[in-house]
Amino acid sequence: MGSLFSFTLLILSALLPEIEGQGIKSARLLDLLIRDYTFRSYDTNFGTGIPHTVHLPSNFSGIKVNTVRYRCGSLRRYGAKVSEFHIGTGVIVHPCVERVMVVRQNLGHNWSTIYSSNYDLSGYQLASPVLGLLAYNAGKNVNFSNPFELGIHAAEKPILIDFSNTTRVANISGSKPLCASFEGDGKVTIKNLVSPYVCVATRHGHYGLVIESSTSPSPSPLPEEVVGGKISRWKVAVGSSVGAAIGAFLLGLLLVAMFVKAKKKLQLEEMERRAYEEEALQVSMVGHVRAPTAAGTRTTPTIEHQYKL
Repeated sequence: MGSLFSFTLLILSALLPEIEGQGIKSARLLDLLIRDYTFRSYDTNFGTGIPHTVHLPSNFSGIKVNTVRYRCGSLRRYGAKVSEFHIGTGVIVHPCVERVMVVRQNLGHNWSTIYSSNYDLSGYQLASPVLGLLAYNAGKNVNFSNPFELGIHAAEKPILIDFSNTTRVANISGSKPLCASFEGDGKVTIKNLVSPYVCVATRHGHYGLVIESSTSPSPSPLPEEVVGGKISRWKVAVGSSVGAAIGAFLLGLLLVAMFVKAKKKLQLEEMERRAYEEEALQVSMVGHVRAPTAAGTRTTPTIEHQYKL
């Protein structure tokens, strides 16, 4: 398994210039590449709880990555602060391995467009860089053989995200920023701020601030309004199916009405034809059979030979 992962990493490293030349369009691929560079640059001499800056190649100019390694139990008891992310106490890490590597991403303005391109932000536009909070297993021997992703879920206290130090929010004027959570299934969840430039989260993932777009006005969202493209397509599909079913039903009723009308017309024509024939031939019933009859005359019998007594 380790050799397979190493081989995959070597292929990705060899193809990185070509991938960047074509443009990385997948947010998931970007996460994997950042993860690989994080593990390659990590030094096991860094102690637990000490922040470490990950230096990415020039192809990823504009992205800032920091990582900190914690013990799973200590992270749950004391929480942590990783740049803009404030992880509250009681956080649940699943699975709870011995050591957890928490990775914070700041995708900058240019790389954040991956999320505005892959997610449906109809009526909104990004007003801050996208920030990411991810976690991976980090045992005593940090290597490439087993960097699987862990889940971080808030329990006693939520996870707070402070966007006040990001550059673009200072230019917002006349628009109320909202929190956007980019879900893994392609949906975007919009929530209100809990305080100026501060969002609340319940799990790991990617987050940003959005404002209503001036070119595509839309009504202000309710808290936790879902504006994901998948739900919109689902509504369109259901509406189309219901409309098609109603149309087919009405068309069926029209065809049945036309068939009944034509059948009645044929029956009426048949009855008229039979009535005319009966009047001409004087049809009468013979037992259970209708047969034509005619008025006949009977010839009076005559005696051809007369006998004498």
